[in-house]
Amino acid sequence: MGEVGQDLGGAANITLTALLDGRLSVYQPCVGHKAGTDAILLAAAAPNLGQGTFVDVGSGVGTVGLLVALRQPDTTGLLLERGPVVADLARRNVALNDMGDRLRVLEADLFDDATRGTLRDKADLVITNPPFFLAGRSRVSPHPGKAAAHVLDAGPGEQHDGHGHWLRAALSLLGPHGRLLMIHRPESLPHLLAAATGRLGEIRIMPIHARAGDPAIRILMMGTRGSRAPLTIADRFVLHGVGGAFTPAAAAVHRGEPLSLM
Repeated sequence: MGEVGQDLGGAANITLTALLDGRLSVYQPCVGHKAGTDAILLAAAAPNLGQGTFVDVGSGVGTVGLLVALRQPDTTGLLLERGPVVADLARRNVALNDMGDRLRVLEADLFDDATRGTLRDKADLVITNPPFFLAGRSRVSPHPGKAAAHVLDAGPGEQHDGHGHWLRAALSLLGPHGRLLMIHRPESLPHLLAAATGRLGEIRIMPIHARAGDPAIRILMMGTRGSRAPLTIADRFVLHGVGGAFTPAAAAVHRGEPLSLM
């Protein structure tokens, strides 16, 4: 991934990041949360949709949705983001990569009833990289953009189940037999599985390890609405080998190869 610092109209200091050996470029804030390996892994694991539709929930500057659209040129997608600054960057990134005919940015909150009512029961795929930490239970970055990307406010009455609250809201956007795909931290898995009970089946989980022998640092989780198929655990995916370089599998994913959870 290469980066070049730019100033767009003096409003903000922006970095232009090249992904997949330069086949995709995205504007991101120089300071705050920046998309990287998590986004690449998540997009690579997206199932083949054909001419289907997807929603990237909490899209940030749109990296994951753009990567999915690049790899699957017959899809159409919606980038759902509540932050006005990053939503504006997502619009710029859609235009920068000439995907305005297939991708739309909606600046709205996932937890807004009107938003979910408009989008409910429609998507073939919901894909999401949600905030990993819960408000009041983690140290919050002083940078507003990073705090918004990393820390989730628990829903009403759900102070101990913020991640489940996010998952249930995202699931409401799925059409019949649609699939949800997300990346998260392993310690959140009990809440995610509890929220998925009775809503998702055919759940597949892939542990992501920084190095072989170390505990998993991420999980990829995918499930199908309405399915009764049992949960399965995929082979682990290791990012780095001896010396810290990407493993051959991780290098391939960063070049744009798909990642199967089967």
